[in-house]
Amino acid sequence: MKQYGFGVDIGGTTVKIGLFDMGGALLEKWEIPTRTQNNGASILDDITAAVMGKMEEKGIKKEDVQGIGVGVPGPVGADGTVMGCVNLGWGTFNVEAELYQKTGLPVKAGNDANVAALGEMWQGGGKGHQDVVMVTLGTGVGGGIVIGGKIVAGAHGAGGEIGHIHVKDGEPEACGCGKHGCLEQYTSANGIVRCALRKLAKETRETTLRNFDPLTSKDIYDEAKKGDIVALELVDETCKMLGESIAVICNVVDPEVVVIGGGVSRAGTILTDGIKKYFVKNTFRACEGTDITLALLGNDAGMYGCVRQLF
Repeated sequence: MKQYGFGVDIGGTTVKIGLFDMGGALLEKWEIPTRTQNNGASILDDITAAVMGKMEEKGIKKEDVQGIGVGVPGPVGADGTVMGCVNLGWGTFNVEAELYQKTGLPVKAGNDANVAALGEMWQGGGKGHQDVVMVTLGTGVGGGIVIGGKIVAGAHGAGGEIGHIHVKDGEPEACGCGKHGCLEQYTSANGIVRCALRKLAKETRETTLRNFDPLTSKDIYDEAKKGDIVALELVDETCKMLGESIAVICNVVDPEVVVIGGGVSRAGTILTDGIKKYFVKNTFRACEGTDITLALLGNDAGMYGCVRQLF
């Protein structure tokens, strides 16, 4: 194992870049804008300039670098082929081969949610374990499955698409994926607000949730902690869907720990305790003791996981 590695987490607005030692310490991190013009044609050139510039600044030689790990917001095949990234303007191409050609450094790429799960397994909420499921509750619902220390990417690069588990029939609105009744539609930050607005439109009871404009998922969890009955019901409904869905996943892959991340996870134990209640009710008896815990690395999880891919 060489001394250094770079973790490059490509988002629709910014590219987060970390310089790591291969023992797992983040030495420095910075961001560059994601230039999506011309179908993202400049993104890999910008990453190359950023990595090479940092190596020159720090006096790091190529022979001391294990490689560049990359996280991409879309499906990635086992050979490094990106299957299209709408947010970046990318079509189908081999990101590993192209970035290697530009930098001369080994490159390993994976889906951003999957590498975040790998990062949490390595240095975060799943540290010390090899079998980890991560559920990311943010604007959408993402996920990643790590078994035996390896990402389960699947045959089509879609392993760990937890947000698109079907949880409800008869949903009139379409999910971002085009289907109806996905977990993401109810348990993401946007989803819980959508559910709250639907509920408030019919609700006759007093509730402090009407005091917020615009209402956010944080408001809903905060008011639930203060005892607002309508907010508590909304949180319970969210936890029920998550607990039941995680129970199904654990019945299939039987992880040691489930890590809950994303912005919504900042609600804390009101979320994890609620999920555990429904998880235990619905999972196979042997899986009932599976730990459900909060992520620890925040927005840096992807960078950590990118580097962990280089092992």
